[in-house]
Amino acid sequence: MPSKRRRWIVVLSIVLVFSILIAAIIVASGGSDTVSVTVEKVHRRTITQAVSTTGIIRPETEVKLSSEASGEIATLMVREGDSVRRGQLLLRIKPDIAETQLEQFAAAAEAAKMNMEAAKAEWERSRAEFQRITELYRRGFAAQQELEQSRALHDQALSRYNAATAEYERARAAHRQAQLQLARTALYAPISGIVTALSVETGEKVVGTAQMQGTELLRIADLSRMIAVVDVNENDVTVVKLGDTADITVDAIPEKTFRGIVTEIAHSPKVGRLGTQDEVVNFEVKILLLDTDPRLRPGMSCNAEIRTETRHNVLAVPLQSVTVRVEEGDTILPTARRRPPTVVFIHENGRARMVQVETGISDRNYIEIRKGLTEGTEVISGSFHVITRVLRDGTPVFVSPGTRKEQKPAPPGASR
Repeated sequence: MPSKRRRWIVVLSIVLVFSILIAAIIVASGGSDTVSVTVEKVHRRTITQAVSTTGIIRPETEVKLSSEASGEIATLMVREGDSVRRGQLLLRIKPDIAETQLEQFAAAAEAAKMNMEAAKAEWERSRAEFQRITELYRRGFAAQQELEQSRALHDQALSRYNAATAEYERARAAHRQAQLQLARTALYAPISGIVTALSVETGEKVVGTAQMQGTELLRIADLSRMIAVVDVNENDVTVVKLGDTADITVDAIPEKTFRGIVTEIAHSPKVGRLGTQDEVVNFEVKILLLDTDPRLRPGMSCNAEIRTETRHNVLAVPLQSVTVRVEEGDTILPTARRRPPTVVFIHENGRARMVQVETGISDRNYIEIRKGLTEGTEVISGSFHVITRVLRDGTPVFVSPGTRKEQKPAPPGASR
């Protein structure tokens, strides 16, 4: 019996202790309506606005080579990965057809030349005869009919000579074209660089570009100058400018960050998932890498952070401190012209007070405050759910012990 009484005493003691603890927590928190929050003081800092995006690494200069001549590849002088110099012979296409055509056009040009010389001789003879008849007519020894007949023969001979001359020039042009066609059976490097792709082998037949889209034979790229080609969303591309600096990280080289500069911004959009609810509009932006690394390869995935604007010594609060609120009783939906006010909640005498603010640029953690707050004011910085859903103007709040942040101003560039 005494042991059973002792057990009841222990149970009652435990219940009493828990009751006291619960009461203490309620009292400490100010009651069931009090909201636990974290706060941080408004400080001046440097804020760098950045646009984050993804893309791939490409060479700044890459040339796709095709042949103007069709035929079989007779000699292939390079392999993929080889370094080449501008003007270096890369491959030869079997020249038998081009050589045959060159012989035909050479013979045609020679025949046209002989016809032109014969027509010239006939014209010179008719010109001399016309001059002789003209002199006889002037002296009265030739009739008008003879003069007119001689003039007609001279004009006909001159026309035949002019036609023969034109035909000869046409035949010479065709001969020169055949010479160029034969010369183009040899393919030379237009730039110095690396062979990044080789699509053919010796013995393969290729189609030239003279009449249709030709076969791509190989690619040469200058890997000493690389660019990051990234897609920037339509909402962010308006703040990106030529000359903006960027940090690029490559998935294959995670330990290194490459510096870059924006050199080109596309004006034509790239639309994905067209016609669906998930339609996305992006614009291609090219970033020149200022740092080089022999490990970089075309096609590698990369992430880029483009720094679009930096402001020094501005008032800033944590991003999660800023929210928007529709006024009480407002039944009109916000529009582009009439947006709900941007507000923060400050900690004042154990209560949350809602203050309307004007914001500026932001980085990953902080946002600039242009109007509405002064330096040193305690703003409520957490939690996100409490700020966006729970707090109202005048709500009792309790600052959780150990969560008050005395944030020191960050050095320039530390908030990137």
